[in-house]
Amino acid sequence: MANKTYHEEEEIRNVILMREQLAELPKYVSNFFRAIEYSKAPRTRLGYARDIKTFFTFLCENNPALRDKKPAEIPLSVLDQLEAEDFEEYMDYLKVYEKDGRQRTNKECSLKRKLTALRVFFAYLYKNQKIHANPTLILDMPKIHSKAIVRMEVNEVAQFLDNVEYGTKLSDHQQAYHEKTKVRDLALLTLMLGTGIRVSECVGLDIHDVDFDYDRIKIVRKGGYEAYVYFGSEARDALLEYLPQREKMTAVEGHENALFLSTQRKRISVRSVENLVKKYAAVTTPLKKITPHKLRSTYGTALYQQTSDIYLVADVLGHKDVNTTKKHYADIDDWQRMKAKDAVTLREHSNQKDVSEAP
Repeated sequence: MANKTYHEEEEIRNVILMREQLAELPKYVSNFFRAIEYSKAPRTRLGYARDIKTFFTFLCENNPALRDKKPAEIPLSVLDQLEAEDFEEYMDYLKVYEKDGRQRTNKECSLKRKLTALRVFFAYLYKNQKIHANPTLILDMPKIHSKAIVRMEVNEVAQFLDNVEYGTKLSDHQQAYHEKTKVRDLALLTLMLGTGIRVSECVGLDIHDVDFDYDRIKIVRKGGYEAYVYFGSEARDALLEYLPQREKMTAVEGHENALFLSTQRKRISVRSVENLVKKYAAVTTPLKKITPHKLRSTYGTALYQQTSDIYLVADVLGHKDVNTTKKHYADIDDWQRMKAKDAVTLREHSNQKDVSEAP
């Protein structure tokens, strides 16, 4: 385990989780996942498996002919008999249902993702002549209503980092814990705010991924490809202050290479970073729900305002499609329009009245 990177370990974990899901589903579902193995990312496939299992569980619970069966026992003939109305009932069911004694809900984005998984699955079955029709194509995708983009303003970023460094406004209990982790926290959060990297990219960093000769880090993007991201002087200073502290820490076996360690001397987790951001944001911007992804949005917006280059922003953030960048930073166009309001002069104004206007 010591020689494996964070991302390699995550891939192994996803394979194990995928096998657990497929063990409860029919063999023809496993054939589907083998078919899309090289066209879909591991996390995407795992999400599809969970969504398909949820659908099969729904069929067992709501179809009288399947009441005594388990998801793994559903024959292809049942899927071939499904109509659009069956999927509409399923989508309605997903809005509020119970699982393991807990009430579950799905909003627009989750409903769209679950329907997308079924569409890809049924398209495969139809293409390979396992079913005679694909009723999922008839269904309309849930309409996603746009939401206000939440991010921190310049003054809020400064206050946020001040709180990270000095523990301002933290409770007495938090202050005691803060003394132990403030150097690490400042390095980690300054790096995220100064580069726009994803939280998974941040926790996956190893010590040797930091290159001070070129002020850059090597990260693994979504999809598994490597990329270099450059950081500024503030992130450089914060990292240089943290690294001597990191070198003195003896990591748990298997975590020796990790750049950021938890207090348990293991690679810091995504959940821990989420909690860090939540803690410092609560005393900085209590009316805004700031998450690690909002730090990314904050950086992306600031970079666009400085450069006015949406393609550069897309490249730095690792978006393969610039339309993804435009979607997530939709209101930056308003900022551009606001800049344009005084760009055109209609009349030259003089401090003195024209002589022709003299009485």
